[in-house]
Amino acid sequence: MGFSLDFNDVYGNGSIADGEYEVVINQCNEDASPGGAEFINVDLIIRNDVNQPYKSFRIFHKIWKAKATGKYNMKSLNTIGKACKLEKDKTYASFEALLQDFVLKTVRVTVENEKSDYDGKTYPNVKGWDVSKVAGPLQHQFKKKSDAQTFSEMKQSGVPIKDQDLPF
Repeated sequence: MGFSLDFNDVYGNGSIADGEYEVVINQCNEDASPGGAEFINVDLIIRNDVNQPYKSFRIFHKIWKAKATGKYNMKSLNTIGKACKLEKDKTYASFEALLQDFVLKTVRVTVENEKSDYDGKTYPNVKGWDVSKVAGPLQHQFKKKSDAQTFSEMKQSGVPIKDQDLPF
């Protein structure tokens, strides 16, 4: 019994090809670059419950705070909110509450690979947001977190680590 390889059906460099993808918003929070520039990090996962390539791959979308105003572009947040089908004109108690309302919402994004001005590398960037075209509830299977603790987690939890516990 033989088989052959089809080099037209490959992943390629581990990057996501340009196109439209059904995704779930995994996390959405504020962060800052090492230089102190603030941004919102929207962590997207390409849904694995939809027939599409790159299942479970992640896309990190950043919304930068404008230096001149010190504020985020509300048009960007409105666009994401509309794609998530959030309640129109809803008032949030805090900015964090708004960001958390995005989490676990399904949307359709348009991705384009672009070369970064910062480091010259090519990254997949979200260029468009739309309402998901998939009917029914989210059936995406998230990766299970490991029960094993890291060394730093063990140290923080107060678990004593003796020399005889170490492999070296």
